Amino acid sequence: MIPPPIDWSNWQGVIHATLMFIVKDGSILLIEKKRGLGAGKINGPGGKIDPGETPLQSVIRETQEELLITPVGARKLGELWFSMSDCPDILCHVYRADDHDGEPSETDEAVPLWTRLGDIPYSRMWEDDRHWLPLLIDETTFHGRFVFEGEEMRWMDMRTGIEW
Repeated sequence: MIPPPIDWSNWQGVIHATLMFIVKDGSILLIEKKRGLGAGKINGPGGKIDPGETPLQSVIRETQEELLITPVGARKLGELWFSMSDCPDILCHVYRADDHDGEPSETDEAVPLWTRLGDIPYSRMWEDDRHWLPLLIDETTFHGRFVFEGEEMRWMDMRTGIEW
């Protein structure tokens, strides 16, 4: 493997964030992001962790704000570390839920997109998603580290079987 371009042993995310994916009845709830980092891309609801919040509290709040639903039975399956050329480094906690309360609705932040598991639009997503989203769908825990230059992934390392 090519050595990483940064020293991960001393790395710390400047921005701490979350992502939520609800997987139910052979489909996954995605969003088309309307603003902010990744606007126009397909992703899961989530965002920055507010001061005093835990990652779980944040991911539930963000899903409520972006889709007007509450995830049920949310559990952390992954952690993503991003070294980005055009924004501060991001540490992202990734959650999965198998159900939700409420009806997913469009907001000023996101358009909900129920997608069959076999039809996930990876070409409209961040390049790293194709490496870890299948792990989340299979309920495999993971830790990914990624280096991006703009929107292009330059380096990655994925590990599975992590205990959170």
